[in-house]
Amino acid sequence: MTMPEYEIFVNNKPRKIELTKTGEDSFNAKIDGKPRKVELRAQTLTLGRPFTMKVDDKSYQVELPKIDQGKELLVIVDNIALKAEIKVPPRKVATTVFEPAMGTLTKRSVANKQALEGAVTAPMTGRVISIRVKKGDQVKAGQVVCVVEAMKMENEIAARKAGAVKDVYVNEGSSVSEGEPLLLID
Repeated sequence: MTMPEYEIFVNNKPRKIELTKTGEDSFNAKIDGKPRKVELRAQTLTLGRPFTMKVDDKSYQVELPKIDQGKELLVIVDNIALKAEIKVPPRKVATTVFEPAMGTLTKRSVANKQALEGAVTAPMTGRVISIRVKKGDQVKAGQVVCVVEAMKMENEIAARKAGAVKDVYVNEGSSVSEGEPLLLID
């Protein structure tokens, strides 16, 4: 799956980065046109906490703060602080209220029909980039509860009904299939 192209300024020097996902934790990257193999375990990635990233055959200890597009951030790589700014191409945003199809559920699916009736499901295959509610939150019908990225578009997923968030089945960064439950509203 080809991901967006990024323009990153590191210590005010521009870098062009293109990523192609090749596996659950691996990517092919082109950094200024030079090919690299990148491994990054999504489960270990927590902003503000150190994690390990492997580029080609070399491991790096990396720490990232919260990323705000267009704002400078301090990235620490092997105890060296770097100023960075990330620019990505603009994306189209669509809001979707999706009715789940009974026959399309996957391994994360809810076991019983009663739970399915309140499930908010993925309208397409993609990656969860934002979850805007947590277990116990009250939501209104039409309220955006998460954002799924698919084909370089951010799709805002809205609740079909009002109620309390009973459970959240995915995390930010999770890959989801069409029809897969994202969360449950009771």
